[in-house]
Amino acid sequence: MFKKGMLVVCTLALTGLAQPALAQDMDSLKSEAAKTTAGFGEALKEELVNAMSAQGPVAAIGVCNEKAPGIAKAKSQNGWQVGRTSLKLRNQKNAPDAWEQATLAEFEARKAKGEAPDKLAKAEIVTMNGQKSFRFMKAIPTAPMCLNCHGKELKPEVSAKLDALYPNDHARGFADGDLRGAFTLSKNL
Repeated sequence: MFKKGMLVVCTLALTGLAQPALAQDMDSLKSEAAKTTAGFGEALKEELVNAMSAQGPVAAIGVCNEKAPGIAKAKSQNGWQVGRTSLKLRNQKNAPDAWEQATLAEFEARKAKGEAPDKLAKAEIVTMNGQKSFRFMKAIPTAPMCLNCHGKELKPEVSAKLDALYPNDHARGFADGDLRGAFTLSKNL
């Protein structure tokens, strides 16, 4: 039979042993999330560049509207849920949840303090509705190519296509280097 003091020592010892394993699991999840994010970003960028090169920015709008959800679904493997979100939405289906919204606001604050937008990322284990999940976000900075559809001055045909597809579009008026949004990943634990 354990005495009260021995139980506390055993509990502390076990807790201490569990910490390196938790850190290792967190590092593994971060690494897997970063690879998944990179794969999603590269696949999406390839489709956008091909569309822009072949047919211009109106075709690129079709990539984001039609192909991006399929790419996200294809990258949602091994328990991962993959997507994109922003504080300035174009597609209302990509609206941020509370954690994503707070993270995007944190990214904006970190950028304002001088952090490079392409380096902004956050990983955290959260509990929502009794379910533990690993959450990961990686900022999407606005690149010059993005300004064709997200910039301050858009060609009339681009504006017309955006107006037709996204009547509540708030994803315009960006400048090079602005925080366009973020890739967002989650995995139930």
